[in-house]
Amino acid sequence: MPMYDVIVIGGGHAGSEACLAAARLGHKTLLVTGNVDMIASMPCNPSIGGPAKGIVVREIDALGGEMARNADKTTLQMRFLNVSKGPAVRALRSQNDKVRYPQEMKKTIFHQPHLDVIEAYVDKLHVEDGEIKGVRLENGDLHYGKTVIVTTGTYMQAKILVGDSVTKSGPDKQKASLGLSPQLREMGFKTSRLKTGTPPRIKTATIDFTKTERHDGDPNVQHFSYDNVTYYDVDNQEPCYLTYTTDATHGVINRNLEKSSMYSGAVEGVGPRYCPSIEDKLVRFADKPRHQLFLEPESKFLDETYVQGFSTSMPHDVQERMIKSIPGLENAEIARYAYAIEYDAIDPRDLYPTLESKTYPNLYFAGQVNGTSGYEEAACQGLMASINACRKLEGKDPFVLKRSEAYIGVLIDDLVTKGVNDPYRLLTSRAEYRLLLRHDNADIRLRAYGHDIGLVDETRYLAFQRKCNNIAILKTMLAETMLYPNDETNAQVRALGSTDLKDKTSLYALLRRPELSLRDFVQWIDLTPFQDVEIEQVEIDVKYEGYIEKSLKQADKMLKMEDYKIPATIDYQSISNLALEAREKLRKIKPLTIGQASRISGVNPADISILLIHLKTLNDRP
Repeated sequence: MPMYDVIVIGGGHAGSEACLAAARLGHKTLLVTGNVDMIASMPCNPSIGGPAKGIVVREIDALGGEMARNADKTTLQMRFLNVSKGPAVRALRSQNDKVRYPQEMKKTIFHQPHLDVIEAYVDKLHVEDGEIKGVRLENGDLHYGKTVIVTTGTYMQAKILVGDSVTKSGPDKQKASLGLSPQLREMGFKTSRLKTGTPPRIKTATIDFTKTERHDGDPNVQHFSYDNVTYYDVDNQEPCYLTYTTDATHGVINRNLEKSSMYSGAVEGVGPRYCPSIEDKLVRFADKPRHQLFLEPESKFLDETYVQGFSTSMPHDVQERMIKSIPGLENAEIARYAYAIEYDAIDPRDLYPTLESKTYPNLYFAGQVNGTSGYEEAACQGLMASINACRKLEGKDPFVLKRSEAYIGVLIDDLVTKGVNDPYRLLTSRAEYRLLLRHDNADIRLRAYGHDIGLVDETRYLAFQRKCNNIAILKTMLAETMLYPNDETNAQVRALGSTDLKDKTSLYALLRRPELSLRDFVQWIDLTPFQDVEIEQVEIDVKYEGYIEKSLKQADKMLKMEDYKIPATIDYQSISNLALEAREKLRKIKPLTIGQASRISGVNPADISILLIHLKTLNDRP
């Protein structure tokens, strides 16, 4: 058997990014996946992006990952969300063809040099003398690897739940992974049961869309990837439709609540707090008269529509009655019934910020096995785990993104520092520096990293440098172009809906006025040499300059704590006056910096002060 540099277990969104990144960095890579046709499958919603998540997709692209390009290739509809709000919460969301999305990713993987693919299930990790040496398949074959990345998604000890029926199965009737969980527990990993679910799919031809509200894609072309290649017809996007639950819907659910897997006692795992089942919504938000549901197209090749917001684990007959109580779905036929799925996940606090195991060197974990939810959260972890596995093989420093640099940094820091109690979903509210972590500037934040790592080629990097240069030129033009408070200029300013100038003013300063946009200035400067994204970037930078500078100062202050390293050999038990809970949490999580230690639940400011004094004492010793 050949020796691989990197072995990736699982071909979902995390596994796809992990195997591609390792192979693109020139390492001999093996992807082991149970069904090659399920590579990067979309067992839940047929979409990519959304608040916070859409920014993660841009960050993946900036670093040289694949998700953004694949989403662009398979777009059915694109919408830019929250455009009426501030730039910190704007994000792109696409409806994607769930047939073509995995097909395109599979094609990319199978054409990637240095990458082998085996259709099989891993039964066990191969461990010799306490070190990871590869994987053993269910058929007994052994494959040796210098590093192993576990991206098993929702497959470990997976069970499908519908009513009181429990079936050992992965998503979409795929085989569950049964061997890894028991072994991981034997190795000392703490596992927990988590739950997620999916709504029914409706035969599109049986929906009466006249009773719903149509939602079209944006009239202008949008892209996730900074390559800016357009693959869809902006004038012929697939529409989505909005409808609502009714009193009749709520009546059916409430009368049959005990039949739901969640309330019958069949469910052991903890479900997602921010994406609950429809029955859970009714219990938690009993005062709400109705809940909105989006009818989303699944594929041009399927007569199926996804009922967003209607996840359930009710028996099939109850699902039928629930569906027929919804406006537009009175005569609808269910193509595929909803179900809940329960699976094993590890405690991510057992991992370093590189996503490497603290107890088993060269073993990495990424995706829903770490307790996250969502394709985007999984993909970025797969990319980061793979980058760090490769850098370790190359003898290079780890690559860890700070909370002020990327949503990816926020996500991973939250996981390894705080752990999870329910499936983790990335939200804009989780990022304290969200004004710095915007949709528009992901490449400015991360593209240089992607190039230095080796995942962004020269062509893409040169295009990025041209963009940065043009942004600088445009800002200089604005700063150097002066307007004087004469009658002609003030008439022009009033025509734009603004007030008269009282003093000599640069266009840069004038742009700070909220009622004005950069495109209003075409009478004073020529914008034709600049692309729309460059104009947008300059406008945001100028208008929010004060807020951005404040956030940067706050981030710089926190960076001092992030740069204050904690020795790996520190003995927390020997630190007097440290609270018992803090001592135990610090010993278990092994924070790398004072900044990370300060974010651990149960470690208070007094504990941090004591720890700093102890570290200063150690540093002062001769």
